[in-house]
Amino acid sequence: MFNKMCPEEYPINLYINSRNLLTIQLTEVDLEDWAIGYMYAEGIIESPEEVKKMNIDPYRGNIHVDLGNSIDMDVFLQKKQTITAGCGRGVTFRSLKEMGNFKKVQEARSISTTFLREKMRDMYKKTPLYHQTGGMHAACIIDQNGEMIVREDIGRHNAVDKVIGAALKKGLQGKDCVIMTTGRISMEMCSKVARYGIGVAASRTASTNLAVALAKELNVDLVGYVRGQSAFVYTDGKHILKAVNE
Repeated sequence: MFNKMCPEEYPINLYINSRNLLTIQLTEVDLEDWAIGYMYAEGIIESPEEVKKMNIDPYRGNIHVDLGNSIDMDVFLQKKQTITAGCGRGVTFRSLKEMGNFKKVQEARSISTTFLREKMRDMYKKTPLYHQTGGMHAACIIDQNGEMIVREDIGRHNAVDKVIGAALKKGLQGKDCVIMTTGRISMEMCSKVARYGIGVAASRTASTNLAVALAKELNVDLVGYVRGQSAFVYTDGKHILKAVNE
């Protein structure tokens, strides 16, 4: 008998210094991690320490962040918004040109496709919302000691923001980490990875053409179809110990 719970999504408003930056559909777990990860990805903050105060009111669907005088929100809100591809509908204020000007990843861990396949299996063991609903995305960051941080959300890009936010709060350095996701890696997701300085991003599904082009420009390796015994390396494989396309 089918008895799965419904995946949950709610409209959440993000306010920064009392200005409404955006409204986005989110699953109401780990909202602080999402806010920090999203603000970091968009260049609003460089570290969680810049957040003077954060008030989360899920009942009203509001996140209020006080950054003091570190950013002029009137100027920031003049930037063009881009609706991102895929489920959950994300928003980025980054242009493709701006993403291409990110600092290239110089130092990064080198790992094997075998490692990625093993960790993908491990990640699925740490996704309670997926097992309850069958309809959630997950993302995880693996540190240099093999420890995993896993976050879930209705949107694949939201899950990535959440896990990056959690890693930033923990003080992890991107160069020491690998990131994995259940969802397709699109251009703006690749930009989040590069912004954090991670050299390898792996997905259970595909990477888009623009994501691959951006990854090659920024020295990030993208690995797709990490499932079972397969793993497809889309990029040059500089950080892949055994870059074999299966």
